[in-house]
Amino acid sequence: MKLFEATHTFFYNWTQVSAANWRKYPNDNCPHVVAIDVLDRHVDPETGVLRTERLITCHQTIPGMLNKLCGGCTISYAREVSEIDPQNKVLKMTSCNLSMNNLINVTETVTYTEDPTDSARYLKI
Repeated sequence: MKLFEATHTFFYNWTQVSAANWRKYPNDNCPHVVAIDVLDRHVDPETGVLRTERLITCHQTIPGMLNKLCGGCTISYAREVSEIDPQNKVLKMTSCNLSMNNLINVTETVTYTEDPTDSARYLKI
């Protein structure tokens, strides 16, 4: 079930947008992200698409009572798969929670594509 969709325009070129993807963690604005582990990275020899799978470890601070209901763990994990297509200038990331997925499943897909009206801008969809 899709709950919402948002679009944002970034006024940066392809190199800056794709490089920022790799530098988003660690980040002082996201101190809850404690580790990023690369599980797999390869380039498809036919398409040139770089595919990276990462495990993101987060320290979640939730209210004590809710924490007890969820098993008492404050560490959670998410899986992120990124595909960068340099030929078509498309970056697609899909993330999903691995922790507490018996209670809720959350999947987020973000696609960065070149603005069809201005190649100096990128759209986050």
